[in-house]
Amino acid sequence: MAYVDIVTALALLQFVWFGFKVGQARGRYGVKAPAVAGNEIFERHFRVQQNTLEQLIVFIPGLYLFGHYWNPIVAAVLGVIYLIGRAVYAATYVKDPAKREVGYGMTFLPAVILVLGGLSGAVWSLFGK
Repeated sequence: MAYVDIVTALALLQFVWFGFKVGQARGRYGVKAPAVAGNEIFERHFRVQQNTLEQLIVFIPGLYLFGHYWNPIVAAVLGVIYLIGRAVYAATYVKDPAKREVGYGMTFLPAVILVLGGLSGAVWSLFGK
């Protein structure tokens, strides 16, 4: 499970990085706390961070469930796809939110596979033996 742990730590650090980018954008575009609106580019950075938080709620438990019931290496590979997808999502969303689909898909699909895999593994462990 060390690979799963590494991917989890990287996902959390990626989230922290996105938060740092929000802080930078807040200063660059003069959006004073607690405001979360006022400049479109700032708002894009903010949405990247918030959407990442929304995705982490599904991703991290799914990563551990899949790794526990099936295969931690496969879980970690799906996690790396998620991380790359988040980076693609962030870059494209800040430039043009209409172009975020590839990054979002690379985030959403692995997360759903991980959760469904974890759920099926848990059910299998109860009834499949």
